[in-house]
Amino acid sequence: MTAIPQGRIRRATLASALCALVVTGAGLTGCSSEDPDAGTNGVGKLPPEKIQAKTLAAAESAAAVRLSGTVVTSGRTYKLDMRLKGDGGTGSVTAGGASFELLRIGDQLYLKADSAFWNPEGGNGGNGDAAAAAKLDGKYVKVPEGDPSYRRFSGFTDKDVLLDSLLTLHGTLKTDGRHKQAGVRTIRITGDQGSGGTLDVSLEGKPYPLRLVRGGDAGTLTFSAWGKDFPLTEPGKNETVDYGQQLPTS
Repeated sequence: MTAIPQGRIRRATLASALCALVVTGAGLTGCSSEDPDAGTNGVGKLPPEKIQAKTLAAAESAAAVRLSGTVVTSGRTYKLDMRLKGDGGTGSVTAGGASFELLRIGDQLYLKADSAFWNPEGGNGGNGDAAAAAKLDGKYVKVPEGDPSYRRFSGFTDKDVLLDSLLTLHGTLKTDGRHKQAGVRTIRITGDQGSGGTLDVSLEGKPYPLRLVRGGDAGTLTFSAWGKDFPLTEPGKNETVDYGQQLPTS
């Protein structure tokens, strides 16, 4: 039997070790025939700036989306579960221990809540008295466009406004490996190593955003049901209250 030179053995061992290091440490498959982007939409091969541009374009072009999670703004935390499309949206919001429903069809915004929402202090005088609260309990209340509540809440029902304000990461963009969200393969991009937010983008089908962690502990949101339409139904007259030019909580 011919002896194998020790130098050749050392080189072969070193090559195997380097290949294992590349595969396990960096998630690459340069030492095998397997392509990590096989069967994907290809955005994982792009630089992070282009990934962000593509996911923004995909989100803007989608007819509808569902988003759920938390948004922190002006020191106040809002828990959202909203379905949105071009001409309106519907869903629930919780803030400061109070929950309410929002429905917007075109320019008309409705707010539905219980009597405790309309009369949080439980008082019997002023605009928020018990009688007014009882009248509004469980009803779809028309929110006038000039009312402060309209400006405060209509953005939660506006797909374009909400996504434009949420989906842009801040700072220097980098990719942060491949992950999974609800069983879907994703590529993750970060702003300033996460302090400017992180965004998981689908590697399957269209490059929709699937999960956002906002920078500065400003909330976490998941996105689903991209492109799936849903009805926006005008509430019946017996379900609706038109309070006039200003709501009692304004």
